[in-house]
Amino acid sequence: MDAQFIVSLVLIVATFALYIGIAVYNKARATSDFYVASRGVPPVFNGMAIGADWMSAASFIGLAGTVMILGYDGLAYIMGWTGGYLLLTFLLAPQLRKYGRYTVPEFIGDRYNSDFARLIAAVATIIISFTYSIGQLSGSGVVIGRLLEVNTVIGTLIGVVLIAFYSALGGMKGITWTQVAQYLVLIIAYLIPVIFMAMQLTQNPLPWLSYGEVISEMKEIDQELGISEYVVPFTEGSKWQFIALMFTLMAGTAGLPHVIVRFYTVKTMKAARWSGAWALLFIGLLYLSAPAYAAFSRFILMTEVAGSSLDNLPAWTQAWVDTGRLSLADGNGDGILQWTELVISNDIVVMATPEIANLGVFVIGLMAAGAMAAALSTAGGLMIAISAALSHDIYYRSINPKATEQKRLAVGRITIVLATVIAGLVALNPPGAITQIVAWAFALASGTFFPALLLGVWWKRSNGAGVVAGMLVGLGVTLAYIFAAKYGGFTILGIIDTGAGVFGATAAILTNVVVSLLTPPPSQKIQDEVTDLRYPEQIQYKNGEVWLRDVK
Repeated sequence: MDAQFIVSLVLIVATFALYIGIAVYNKARATSDFYVASRGVPPVFNGMAIGADWMSAASFIGLAGTVMILGYDGLAYIMGWTGGYLLLTFLLAPQLRKYGRYTVPEFIGDRYNSDFARLIAAVATIIISFTYSIGQLSGSGVVIGRLLEVNTVIGTLIGVVLIAFYSALGGMKGITWTQVAQYLVLIIAYLIPVIFMAMQLTQNPLPWLSYGEVISEMKEIDQELGISEYVVPFTEGSKWQFIALMFTLMAGTAGLPHVIVRFYTVKTMKAARWSGAWALLFIGLLYLSAPAYAAFSRFILMTEVAGSSLDNLPAWTQAWVDTGRLSLADGNGDGILQWTELVISNDIVVMATPEIANLGVFVIGLMAAGAMAAALSTAGGLMIAISAALSHDIYYRSINPKATEQKRLAVGRITIVLATVIAGLVALNPPGAITQIVAWAFALASGTFFPALLLGVWWKRSNGAGVVAGMLVGLGVTLAYIFAAKYGGFTILGIIDTGAGVFGATAAILTNVVVSLLTPPPSQKIQDEVTDLRYPEQIQYKNGEVWLRDVK
C-alpha cells in the first residue's frame, strides 16, 4: 500500500467514526427528533447543516469540473443554485416554518385541505429525492473507487452500505449535527487545494482575487490551439438554454423538499431567516471558489499534461483511467497527448486536481474525506425526505393514523434502507453526469413544488383542485421534456433536458391559476391562514384584521 492510500483511508475512516459517533449520541428517540430535530437547532448551526445538505457531490465533485469543461456556460449552475437560496429565504422558508408542519407534502395537504394533494406531493418528493440521491451515490462511487483503486461500481456499492446505516440511525436530529461536522470537513478540504494552487500559479494565496491572471493566459492558449475560448459565452449551448437552466436551478432550489425541511428544525420565523442568511455565507465560500478551481485545473492540464509524451505521463493518469472516468487516446498516432485527445469526466476534476498539481498525500486524502462528507451529508437529507414522505405522509397520514410512535420510527428506518439500496442499484449505471442528474431533480422540483408553494403562500385564492392539476401537469410536462430532449433530440430554442423546469413551472402555474379560478375558492378560514403566514410571528391575522399575538 502506498502512502497516498494509507493517508486517504485514515482520514476517511476518522471522519466516518466522527459522523457515526455524533449520530449515535444524537439518536432519534421520538418522531419530532426523526423528522425536525425537535425544532431546536440554533440558526448558525442550521446554516452549516443547510450548507452541507446543499453542497452535495454535484457541488463538491461536479461543479468545478462542469465549469472547467463548459467555461462561461457552466456559470449558470453557480448563479442558479445561489440565486435559489435568495428565493427560498425571502419568499418561502419563514412562511413555511410559521405553518408548523413536519414535511412539504403535509403543508400542501393542510394548506389546500386535500388528502389527494398531499399524496401527489409525497409521490413527487420520492421521485425528486430519489433522482437526486442517484447523483450522490454515484459521487460516493467515484471517491471510493479512486481511493481503493477499483471500478466506481464497487465504490458505489460500498457507499450504499455506509449511507443506509448512517441515515437510518439518527434521523433528522442525528443528521443535523453530523452535517455540521461534514460542512467543516468539506469546506476545509475544498479550500486548501485551491489556495495552494493559487500560491503555485500566481503567488497570491487568495484564489478569488488572483485567478483572473490565469484566465488571461488561458485565453492566449485557446487562441493558439484554435479551440473555443474559455470565457466566451454560449459556446456550449444557446443563450436560452443558459437562462432556462439558471431558472430551473433557482426555482428547483426553492422547491426541494429535503432543503425546505431544514428550515423546519428551528424555533421561529426569525430563526428561519437567519438560517438562510448563514447558509448563503457558508455556501458562498465554496461557490465563489469553484470558478477559481476550474480555471486552475484547466490551466495545469493544458500546460503540464497536454503536449506530453504518452509514454511519460504522470502516474496519477493510470489510476484514474482504471476508474473508467479518464480516457487518453493518441488519435493522430504521433505519441503525444494533444489537448483534444484528453477526455476527462467533469465528475473527477476536483478529485484529480490535487494529484495533478502535486499537492501531496495529505491534501489528496483530505479531498477524498471532503468529497465523501459532501455525498454523505446530502444523501442523508434525501433519505430522510423519502422516509418522511413514505412513513409520515403516506403511512401515518393516509394508511394508519393510529400507528404508535415506535412503529412510525421503525417504518421510517426501514424505508430509508430500502430507498438507499434501490437508488444505489440505479447509480451503478447512472444515466448521466452527476451535475446533469442533479439538474433533472431540480427541474422536477421547479415543475411541481415551486408553483404549489409559491401560490400556496402568496395567493390565497389557489385551491385544492388547482394545486392537484398544477402538480400533475407540471410533473408531466417536465418529465416529457426531459425524455424528449435527452432521448429524442427534441428542443425548443435550444433548451436541452437540464432546462426542462422552465416549461414545467410555467405549465404548473398557469394550470393552477386557471383551475382555481374555475372552481370554488378555499374556505375563509384557510384564506385567513394564508394571509397570516405573511406577518411576523408576533402578529396574527384573523377575521379580516391584524392583531398582536398574545405572547407570554
